Amino acid sequence: MDDIRDIVSSRVGELSPAEKRVARALLASYPALGLGTATAWAEAAGTSMPTVLRFVTRLGLGSYRELQLRLREESTQRAMSPVQRATRSRTDETASGYEELIERRLTIARELFRTVPAAEFEAAVRLLARRPRRIHLAGGVFTTHLAALLAAQLGELLSGVVHTPDPLARDLAKYLDLEAEDVVIIFDFRRYEESAYKVAERVKRRKARLIVFTDHELSPSAELADVVLPVFVDGIPFDSHSGVLVLLESLVEGVFHALGATAIERMALWEQDVLLTRVPTGYTSDNRRSSRRRPVT
Repeated sequence: MDDIRDIVSSRVGELSPAEKRVARALLASYPALGLGTATAWAEAAGTSMPTVLRFVTRLGLGSYRELQLRLREESTQRAMSPVQRATRSRTDETASGYEELIERRLTIARELFRTVPAAEFEAAVRLLARRPRRIHLAGGVFTTHLAALLAAQLGELLSGVVHTPDPLARDLAKYLDLEAEDVVIIFDFRRYEESAYKVAERVKRRKARLIVFTDHELSPSAELADVVLPVFVDGIPFDSHSGVLVLLESLVEGVFHALGATAIERMALWEQDVLLTRVPTGYTSDNRRSSRRRPVT
């Protein structure tokens, strides 16, 4: 039996705008919001109780009570903390050699087909391929490197791309001038950072567009996003970024194809003007050692 989260993710593209808000509110507070009242859920989503009930029917469930019973079953089955997962893996009798460890990461990456709705991925590609005037990217303590990598690659395809490692202090000025057609990309994975939500709030106040990369349990920032890309991250002993990297590279390629010839033209300009000190062909460590012994004249 599919999890409710899986069913919601697979049907996002079929939902009305109001129903999408209901879906994202649930995923952002999963499963707790669905275990409360339909009225509280409607308030959290900024919509009406009939919309919530209509959404539940769209999931193929007969009643709100049936939804709650399913959610309680899931909670019972999944009540295991990261420390418990790591401890269990230490006592697991299965092998943890090279092939098994690599296969575990490949399995995590394959979960993208389950957690990321194709409609959301395509929406992200469209937002970026429209060539917005500004594209700001920000991450957290463990994800700022992902924001920097995506910024570096998108910057070769598009103008106006900036990595903002400190969006609430040194880089704050960049967010003061956001406009409606600008795009901000936030990486926020469990354990969620307050700074990410504050940036998301600022983006929405400026009426700019927001893309959120997050884990399958969803950052609170997801409720403010135009596009949410939730990635399965359960790994041992730490959350895995293997799926995130596959999704990130796929997004870049999607934007590349959507841009067409303009992407090639910008890449050519970048290659023409970039200044990189490269190691000469045939250069070896022996060359380096001999150059160090060369006397100064």
